[in-house]
Amino acid sequence: MKKRKILIPILLVAIASAVLLPNLDIALRAWRSFRAVRFSTLQLRYEVAAFDLGRPSPNLPIDTKTSPEGMTQVYVSEGEFIMGSNENPNLKEYPEHPVYLDAFWMDKYEVSNAMYEQCVASGTCWEPVPRLNPYYSKWAYRNLPVVYVNWYAADAYCAWAGRRLPTEAEWEKAARGTDARYFPWGNSKANPRLANFTETMFFESLPVTRYPLGASPYGALNMAGNVREWVADWFDNRYYFEAPYENPTGPETGTERSLRGGAYDAVLDDITTFRRFKHEPDSAGLSRGFRCAENAN
Repeated sequence: MKKRKILIPILLVAIASAVLLPNLDIALRAWRSFRAVRFSTLQLRYEVAAFDLGRPSPNLPIDTKTSPEGMTQVYVSEGEFIMGSNENPNLKEYPEHPVYLDAFWMDKYEVSNAMYEQCVASGTCWEPVPRLNPYYSKWAYRNLPVVYVNWYAADAYCAWAGRRLPTEAEWEKAARGTDARYFPWGNSKANPRLANFTETMFFESLPVTRYPLGASPYGALNMAGNVREWVADWFDNRYYFEAPYENPTGPETGTERSLRGGAYDAVLDDITTFRRFKHEPDSAGLSRGFRCAENAN
């Protein structure tokens, strides 16, 4: 009986360690919320919801492969899709227009801190503003998307990994599919089980593997919210009026680069599949990250 009494606490500690240690970011996030006097049990419920435990994603990849540095890539087939939106002629997403793309591979996840560290260790990439970045090179945050990377850093990483930044059109097709959906998962309104945005109340990014129920039609995660993602194109507010039908790559020159996807601090309308953002390419920020793409042929 004595042995049993001793073994039970040990077993409970072992189980708790197996569950909590790999997800130490949850405890740290809860502690910060507590100190900021904004902690609630609802936030913990949203943390659990982000895992979508026991519920398979309705959007499974057509095909997958793994890159040399360990990134899962999903296949996006060739063909036409609808890009942009006709909701408001004054917005930069106007007009809606058909685009044809060759097949390509898209990273299933945003590039994480752990993956980016491999590129830094190789001597190719540079550290993402360590004096301002609260997450980089910390084990608890290894699976959070790397942030404080400017466009040049994102481009350098993708080149090191044997890939490239996706074009704006490729990003939108990977997020939207061919049925002109409003969000990666469909047209139903976003909620804390599907994406990390203002309504989740986290005020920071979550690990790149969260929100499987929010997967895009091709199986890519976090293409709505979490962090804004750099893409290859120069930004032009009027580009959609003159963009070519086949494989558009954006304007030849510009002063700002495009970003997609919204972020953890974005409102509902800013995490749609077609919303466009822009920023100076040498500017890094706490809510800006990226993922890579690769030609299929």
